[in-house]
Amino acid sequence: MGCDQSTYCRCLYYSANALARILTRMGEEEFAPVGLPPSYAFLLMNVNAHPGSTPTEVSHHMMLAPSTVTRLVEKMEDAGYLRRKREGKEIHIFPTAKSRRLDPKIKSCWRALHDRYVKLLGKEASARLTADVFEAALALEP
Repeated sequence: MGCDQSTYCRCLYYSANALARILTRMGEEEFAPVGLPPSYAFLLMNVNAHPGSTPTEVSHHMMLAPSTVTRLVEKMEDAGYLRRKREGKEIHIFPTAKSRRLDPKIKSCWRALHDRYVKLLGKEASARLTADVFEAALALEP
């Protein structure tokens, strides 16, 4: 469908949400081999790379609300992938052995997702779109 066929093609909100729905579906398909939705897989990659992070640090890295990170961490803790440890007034998040073992497979799924959209968009276009969308997110973030 071209822009002449969509009433909302010049609306950033509509276009960004359409793109997000498509990428979410692709992500869910590519991360299916690890049995986790992409948001949980990205959380595990983040904590595996930065053990001992606080929820606030994770929320900044992932550009998510702290309450969302807390909810994700609780579910991954219940599933045996993460553990929280109180150190003074702060909570720190650590990966378990189960999370570390899954990390290579999660990264493989991430590469497969990347390869899938690069194949569809082209290398330069996907890199440019990724950079532009990320810059826009930073500029629009309150």
